[in-house]
Amino acid sequence: MSDIDAQVEKLIGRRTARLDPQATTARTDPNLDLNLDIARRQPLDTDAQGSTDKHPETTNKPASELLFKPADEARNVSARLGEFSRQALGQSISSTNLGDAPNLLSLEIDLEQAFKLAQSTARDFRSAEEDYILAAIRLLVEQHRWTPRLSNNTSVTVDGTSDNGNYQSAVRVINDLRVTQRLPFGGQVEAGWVFNATEQLRKQATGRYTNSSELILRGNIPLLRDAGLIAQEGLIQSERDLVYQARTFERFRRQLLVQIAAEYFALVQTQARIANSESQLQSLRILSEGTFERVKAGRKPPFEQAIAENSLLTAESSLAGLRDSYILQLDRFKVRLGLDINRPLKVKPLSFDITEPAVAIDEATALALDYRLDLQNRRDQLEDSRRAIANARNQLLPNLDLAAGVGVPTDRGIQQPGLEFDPEDLTYTGSVTLGLPLDREIERLSLRQTIISLQRAKRDYDRVRDEIVVSVRSAIRGIDLARFQIVLAEQGVKIAQRRREEQNLKADEVQPQEIVDSEIALVEARNARDQARTDLRNAVLNYLLESDQLRVARDGTLERLPGMKPKTDTTPQPTPNFESP
Repeated sequence: MSDIDAQVEKLIGRRTARLDPQATTARTDPNLDLNLDIARRQPLDTDAQGSTDKHPETTNKPASELLFKPADEARNVSARLGEFSRQALGQSISSTNLGDAPNLLSLEIDLEQAFKLAQSTARDFRSAEEDYILAAIRLLVEQHRWTPRLSNNTSVTVDGTSDNGNYQSAVRVINDLRVTQRLPFGGQVEAGWVFNATEQLRKQATGRYTNSSELILRGNIPLLRDAGLIAQEGLIQSERDLVYQARTFERFRRQLLVQIAAEYFALVQTQARIANSESQLQSLRILSEGTFERVKAGRKPPFEQAIAENSLLTAESSLAGLRDSYILQLDRFKVRLGLDINRPLKVKPLSFDITEPAVAIDEATALALDYRLDLQNRRDQLEDSRRAIANARNQLLPNLDLAAGVGVPTDRGIQQPGLEFDPEDLTYTGSVTLGLPLDREIERLSLRQTIISLQRAKRDYDRVRDEIVVSVRSAIRGIDLARFQIVLAEQGVKIAQRRREEQNLKADEVQPQEIVDSEIALVEARNARDQARTDLRNAVLNYLLESDQLRVARDGTLERLPGMKPKTDTTPQPTPNFESP
């Protein structure tokens, strides 16, 4: 398999280089593992011992054999939730058992490392990569069909005849060595050497063993039906399919980067929500303690203490729900990256920002219609449909085939001539065969099918083109909308902070419910601001993807375009505490 893997790697490298000229240098970099070499992968177990079992076992116990253990309602669920959070982040794994379980070593990644992992361990990436490899293998198969192909057939035959019970038997060995070559516009030529050796088993006279040889050169060429480029249809389509798959694979890599970024942004946003909730919880705890002291001193009625305590419990419940949501997001992110689900994962605070593009809608639409790789595939597949019509029309033509052959045998006058060929005994054949199209109903129906398929392909192309225009316009509007929401959200945070500061100055005059409402408003404003920032990052990446201006380096990271400078985000990122209260 190593030779085949090398051929596939070389072919994929050439096709990728046509799509991205810089990929050639990166692909030959020995320090860069692109996972395209099948030989480097862990081999699968191809043993078919269990696959022949007609009745594989099924595990499905009846209800009477299953055990359900009720949980104690008085259990310490807060401690259990805290333990779940620590396990997810690797905080409860001691250094003593790390050596015994190296797969449980906590992994801490940033966004760039997540991009690289996606092209190393992600299952979706491997599947897309294998589709690319399979297209290359199909092309190699077709290319091999157009090379000189050797074949050798050896047959042993025993003949016997009876004359009044007297049997005459003979053993005949025939070896046929041939080489065939397809012709570019239809037909094929072949050259062969046929060796025939016969042994008469019961013949008493001399000359029981004879042999002979013949050199043969034959060819057949279609002149009407199956003549022309239709003969190369399989090769042409395989070549084009590999180009389509190269574009599809590159498009997938760009989509994967945007998807990984969106999930990473969501994780960081949930971290910020947790930090905001923790800050709110701390304020509500101070409020509850202060209200208790005021009620105890007779300065506040008792029901205000109940309001503060109830708000504290509500905040604790909300925080526990956020932590559980974060653990679920983290587990799903591990699955997306193809990581061990039991391996603790820490997501670093976000340090990724890119400037917003200054582009008009008409300009962005024109770029998308020019750059979108999937639209280029649709456009070229229209040509495949038109070529299919030409091929279907070719099948309506009559058969007119030209055939010729020349044979040079060994000297027939010698019983064992060996390789003494006699040109004087040369044989030749030539023929022209005309097949009238008396029944071409199936071919006419096939032609109608191809015409309908072309009409459908045109409609699909127009639909995809319009959808791209709509998606690009929406992406441009999404950037402006996200920027507008950031401005409003930041103003909302400032207003909520001023409101809370004023209440702190008049703590004795403000009712606890008013303070609770202010804390809720402040958390909601901060969450809205964080959501708007996430939406803006996603909107910029989505615009680059929809217009196909997004470029992904060979290691899976974002390749910044000229003029795309990183934007410095001076806002400090909150660090959440995942310990349960």
